[in-house]
Amino acid sequence: DVSNNQLSDKLPNSFANLTNLNTLHLQNNQFTGSINVLTDLPLNDLETLHLSVTFVSCRNVENNEFTGWIPNELKGIDNLKTGGNSWSTGPAPPPPPGVQHRRRPATEEKKSEGPKKSLQNGLIIAFSCLGGLALLLLLLLMFAFTRRRRSPPPSSLFLDDDKMSGRKGFTPLHSQELGAESYVGILKEPKDFKSMDPGNGDIKSLLKSPSMGLRRSVSGRVSFSENEFANRLKGRRSTSVQAVPYSLADLQKSTDNFAPGRLLGEGTIGRVYRAKYPDGKVLAVKKIDSSHFQGQKPEEFSKLVTNISKLHHPNIAELVGYCSEQGHNMLIHDYFRNGSLHEFLHLSDDFSKPLTWNTRVRIALGVSRAIEYLHDVCSPSIVHKNIKSSNILLDLELNPHLSDYGMASFHLRTSQNLGMGYNAPECAQPSAYTLKSDVYSFGVVMLELLTGRMPLDNQRPRSEQCLVKWARPQLHDNDALAGMVDPALRGLYPPKSLPPFADIVALCIQLDPNLRSSIAEVVQALVRLVQQSTINMREDLSASCRTNDSEY
Repeated sequence: DVSNNQLSDKLPNSFANLTNLNTLHLQNNQFTGSINVLTDLPLNDLETLHLSVTFVSCRNVENNEFTGWIPNELKGIDNLKTGGNSWSTGPAPPPPPGVQHRRRPATEEKKSEGPKKSLQNGLIIAFSCLGGLALLLLLLLMFAFTRRRRSPPPSSLFLDDDKMSGRKGFTPLHSQELGAESYVGILKEPKDFKSMDPGNGDIKSLLKSPSMGLRRSVSGRVSFSENEFANRLKGRRSTSVQAVPYSLADLQKSTDNFAPGRLLGEGTIGRVYRAKYPDGKVLAVKKIDSSHFQGQKPEEFSKLVTNISKLHHPNIAELVGYCSEQGHNMLIHDYFRNGSLHEFLHLSDDFSKPLTWNTRVRIALGVSRAIEYLHDVCSPSIVHKNIKSSNILLDLELNPHLSDYGMASFHLRTSQNLGMGYNAPECAQPSAYTLKSDVYSFGVVMLELLTGRMPLDNQRPRSEQCLVKWARPQLHDNDALAGMVDPALRGLYPPKSLPPFADIVALCIQLDPNLRSSIAEVVQALVRLVQQSTINMREDLSASCRTNDSEY
């Protein structure tokens, strides 16, 4: 049986030596040439010969690629089907001189043969079978080797490139072992998932950022590989919380009892402190205002921690720990030495250098991927509701990490304006906040990257105090764009990249939510912009950094 192997070429002449063969299966292959070699085989008048693409028990040699003439030995079979081949027409030519076609012995003749001839035939048949099997094995080995050589190159070549260059690039999706989580379809990426090192990176590494997808984007356009992701959905399930519990005493000691000197910032739901340990480890501790849990069951905070700890992406500030003791509820994240994007853009000091244009585009792409993960990968979708430059943290390589995600339920309980200048027009009614409202806020962040201005600045002339209102009429004016660019760039940017960047911003800050792009479309547009910009990340890293180590 050599069926279903996609074997090709002509049938081997050695098949004629298989004189003791009663059944032969050749279906689902691509054999060519004639079938004369089969005419002398004792195949029960070919009633068990199968040569068609689909299994037919007898009298069927159709739908192959056979050529030549149909042998007379086969024409006598009732209801013989020969269609779907390339048979020659007209009478068959006579056999070559000196060649006498041997006919198969009848069943009665075989039964009357003596023991001596049976033994002789048995030896011949045995050697013929061994030769035929050896030939078939050789054909199968050659076929397997050919398929292996023709198979597409494995995606691990991407990792080989990284190893050769010494780069700590993004690991491709299909090299990871993914496990499906029990939290409404959210998937966990592996803990050893590294961010890209732009100091040694290249454009291919940046564009291969692994946005993993669990379900199709609402817009029908997603920037991740759905086929690769679908192949990973059969992983193991886990319901355990990934974050590590910290004791209140430990956090009090590491923050000097939450001293004002350790305060990193204050938001709508609490304050963030810097915790420093003797071994040099530094963490950011978000102390949630106790008023948010008044009247709530203790399980509410545990549920919050469980849900947030399942979110994993290279461009979000992942949860590493938590504390819930004596009425104190705290979330613990890694500390990012370079601070926030807001500090880089708007709080100049002696230790900062301006962000280059390429770094700004790269930050925009990273943040958009983080939002895409929340909107299009997580199921149900997670609305952020507090996207602003102060919630975008930068690591040592200036990779962006979106923070304050998963807290939308707390924002619904507060009457404070979440981000002055970031809220979309429909946010006047909290219930009207949608995924497209997040897109609007991201568009404002892109305006900050473009202009270096704050969303609201009372120090500027009245007509320029609101960044969106001032910028919107100029986004499609190429002459005006050059005047909008952050002066800190000192003209060091590719002029051709300004119009497409401004077009993306314009689609994000549309007044009508229905006219705004989805975040997946924004990611795709930024990817195209990065492809056109030919970013040199090594130069960016040396041009944009913080040099003060005193407070680390």
